[in-house]
Amino acid sequence: MSDITIYHNPRCSKSRQTLALLQENGVEPTVVEYLKETPDAATLKAVIDKLGITPRELLRTKEAEYKEHGLNDKNVADDAIIQAMIASPKLIERPIVIKGDQARIGRPPEQVLEII
Repeated sequence: MSDITIYHNPRCSKSRQTLALLQENGVEPTVVEYLKETPDAATLKAVIDKLGITPRELLRTKEAEYKEHGLNDKNVADDAIIQAMIASPKLIERPIVIKGDQARIGRPPEQVLEII
């Protein structure tokens, strides 16, 4: 089992590119298809902490679920944002690569090289 994890969506080109980049650099990460294996609140909070961002910064704002969950209201609390991501994991920005206490979003994919 690898000490590097990627939260991956195989239908996303950036996610596929990031996984390929890791593999090209000799890394075989643990792959979590987060649309099938949705992280719980504690896991999402830990990932957000490792990224050094707020829950709102992890949101995909162009998804229909963004408005459906009322997330375009800037007053929505962080816990409510996390619950919305659990209910609709499409809202989670991707891909996310984690190594130890560090994480990066693979947009662009090369950003993940900073932590491997």
